[in-house]
Amino acid sequence: MTNTTTLPPSEFRAKQVYEQVADKIREGILNGQFAVGSRLPAERVLASRFGVSRPAVREAIGALQNEGRVFTRQGSGTYVNPPPAPLPATTGAADAQRPAPDADLSPLATLEVRLLMEPNIARLAARQHRRDALAEQYLAMMASVHDISDPQQQALWHETDRLFHRQLAVMTDNPLIIRIANEISSSMDQQLWQRLRDDGIYDPNRIRLYIAEHQLIYEAIVNGDADAAAFYVEGHIKRVRKDIATR
Repeated sequence: MTNTTTLPPSEFRAKQVYEQVADKIREGILNGQFAVGSRLPAERVLASRFGVSRPAVREAIGALQNEGRVFTRQGSGTYVNPPPAPLPATTGAADAQRPAPDADLSPLATLEVRLLMEPNIARLAARQHRRDALAEQYLAMMASVHDISDPQQQALWHETDRLFHRQLAVMTDNPLIIRIANEISSSMDQQLWQRLRDDGIYDPNRIRLYIAEHQLIYEAIVNGDADAAAFYVEGHIKRVRKDIATR
């Protein structure tokens, strides 16, 4: 009889590209290469230096913004903040052994998955050929947003946009698709997604365009036009990708 040993799950995971870039920039801040108050090199320069894409640099800078290590001035660049205050010392063994939280998913990776999934979700929803009260409620709430610089309206936009896209999956009546959509929706609730999205759609006119695109998607589904629904979803996600990948 062969003895088998059950190994514990690995505590290691491969870092996403943006995390590796953030590590390099963070290291440069800590060792004085990027001094407090100084402006970081342009995204294209950092992308060339680290051998990565500009969107990966954009995500890394967003992650460092969320840490409070850098801040961005629109039209000027990204600057180094003073170091954050140290966390209080902990003495408990449980605190010392607690694993660090998982990093946020790459927003660009999320958009790649959405681009694969959501046009086909819209097609399936169009087969049902019916209206949806919750989707219409989210559309109305999105249309009420007029000042995207206001934190409350920004939060309202975030929630209604995220939940509208999830509701399209609910409209398919397919439980597995709904489960997958829940995972995608969760990634759109992470801080890094919110950071890049907010930086990309600060223009009120962009909000109006997004609202119009959402309305086109919904009406195509309700009218049972699967091709149009898929076309509008694909165009919308490509626009979002462009808006959050470039500033």
